[in-house]
Amino acid sequence: MSTPPRSRRPQRALSALAAAGVLLATAACGGQASATVGEVPAYGAALQPELEQQVSEMLVTGAAVDVRSPELGDWTTTIGTRAYRGTDPVQIADHVRIGSVTKTWTGTVVLQLVDEGRIRLDDPVATYRPDVPNGRNITIRQMLSMRSGLGNYTTSPDLSQRMDADPGAVFDPEELIRIGLAQPVEFPPGQGFFYSNTNTVLLGRIVEQITGSSLETEIERRVLTPLGMTGSSFPTTSGALPEPHPQGYTYGTNVETIDTNVLSPEKQAAARAGTLAPIDVTLANPSWAWSAGAGISTADDLTAYVRALAGEGLLSPAMQQTRLDSVQPTDPADPASAAYGLALARFGPYYGHTGELPGFNTFVGYDPQSGTSIVVWASLAPSPDGRPPAVEMAKTIIAELAGAG
Repeated sequence: MSTPPRSRRPQRALSALAAAGVLLATAACGGQASATVGEVPAYGAALQPELEQQVSEMLVTGAAVDVRSPELGDWTTTIGTRAYRGTDPVQIADHVRIGSVTKTWTGTVVLQLVDEGRIRLDDPVATYRPDVPNGRNITIRQMLSMRSGLGNYTTSPDLSQRMDADPGAVFDPEELIRIGLAQPVEFPPGQGFFYSNTNTVLLGRIVEQITGSSLETEIERRVLTPLGMTGSSFPTTSGALPEPHPQGYTYGTNVETIDTNVLSPEKQAAARAGTLAPIDVTLANPSWAWSAGAGISTADDLTAYVRALAGEGLLSPAMQQTRLDSVQPTDPADPASAAYGLALARFGPYYGHTGELPGFNTFVGYDPQSGTSIVVWASLAPSPDGRPPAVEMAKTIIAELAGAG
């Protein structure tokens, strides 16, 4: 699979997009104890053992799946437990951190402001942030689509060290922006694709500048409340996770995996043998991710959200079409590469996003043609061999649905 450029681990900690590519590949099959809710359609019965085997192979503690298909039927399942070596089963209503799916919340608010005539996609960022180098030549559109060329603040070794030393640390968005703007640019504006969280943090601050209120308030008012997402929130300084929730785990520290998500062969073997326990990062403060990844949600809320994100209900019809049309391959020479647009990704026929930060991995996707939505989350990120569990599970689900359709 062709994928967008990789960056250092805290970049991974916000998005599994780089590992997602076009989610059409098949994955391995097999089994772990699980719970299934409601009548099981044929595709669900086929998928259950495959997903259980994947969860077992990737050492995932818990995972949840919510598929809604008008043609094939709806299917919801959970696998595993809320805690490492625990007995309390994962529940579909559990709250999890959604990582870079949060980018679509922030991007949606920006596009709503465009709809309202309060900002334009082709405005230079210098109009709002004179501190951005070459900001007169970088547009809001390029920042939303990760084509600004701005460096990524989460590649900073110092940031990784601070996160490891103090998981409860609260980071101010302006500090994150300063770190990001100090990074080398990747290319001239519009001349490539580079997944940079600096773009989204800048956009979050621009939303606050235009509206005069906090991004938390705007996301709540414009996205969560209209869609009835009562289990979702955008915390700005707290590391708390609402009950009920699973524990979130990772096997490597930020510093240890700064260049790659793949742990050493020795650590992988120890994890598989059970002699290396995962690190519990459930309450690590996500303020370092802010508008790029600090969101919290549930499977049910994410299902309602992704159907609106790639369907209707959040933007005007014209703006929604602009958003869908904006999604283009990240590698122009490879039409099969992962596609990205205005804070929106596409995986085969599914529009949505992936999300990853230490302890949690999420996939959300919706196919407007078939009306099928897929939501997957896992309480481990990444697996010891570097794979994003929810994305790997989503690959398997997409392949099965394609064969069953």
